[in-house]
Amino acid sequence: MKSTLIFTKAISATAFTLCSPSLQTPTALNGLFDGVKEAFGADGMGELEGDRETPIDRWMGWNAKKDGGSGAMGTKAPQDFIDSMDPNNYIYASLSKPMGIVFEENDSNVSGIFVLEVNAGSSADLDGTVKPGDQLVAVGSIKVSGLLFEDALGAIIENEEEKVELVFFRGPARFLYGPAGASQDWLNEFVVGEKKVELQRTEQLMDSP
Repeated sequence: MKSTLIFTKAISATAFTLCSPSLQTPTALNGLFDGVKEAFGADGMGELEGDRETPIDRWMGWNAKKDGGSGAMGTKAPQDFIDSMDPNNYIYASLSKPMGIVFEENDSNVSGIFVLEVNAGSSADLDGTVKPGDQLVAVGSIKVSGLLFEDALGAIIENEEEKVELVFFRGPARFLYGPAGASQDWLNEFVVGEKKVELQRTEQLMDSP
């Protein structure tokens, strides 16, 4: 059963409302992972190390440890493929709570949560960065991609910053998780690296006259 949480209003502390999944209107994002196994063959999915293997390697079936990596054994990447190991496919938002974001969990095969809806007039709506379908990847320096619904939302709830730094992958779950998704090593380095960049920017602002 999927869970959905709406960031609604704050009374002393931030309040959250849990909504029954049965009340939510189904979206085209539900079941995105369905059929992914059929889209990828087991052949050529690799013996590459996690920090070197890319989604394109997995799509095309390139294997650097076989035939010098020159062979293509898999299927061609679809025209709508979005590379989850390309930093340009990630967006960043700094939002105060309550955010006005309705999150929903992905298919149980992958876990993780995505933006189902942004409430009109909310902090997220006025900021204009976050869009329905965005996959939540990190809260501050904490990587939450692939976590269970409660754990991923817990990172936001427990964050005590005036504005919470969020990182989203702008693409469907099937390109963030599974055979076409980013390696965990790459995601770990990406999340930590982005946090370091943010800290450097903050220090530069503090040092400037």
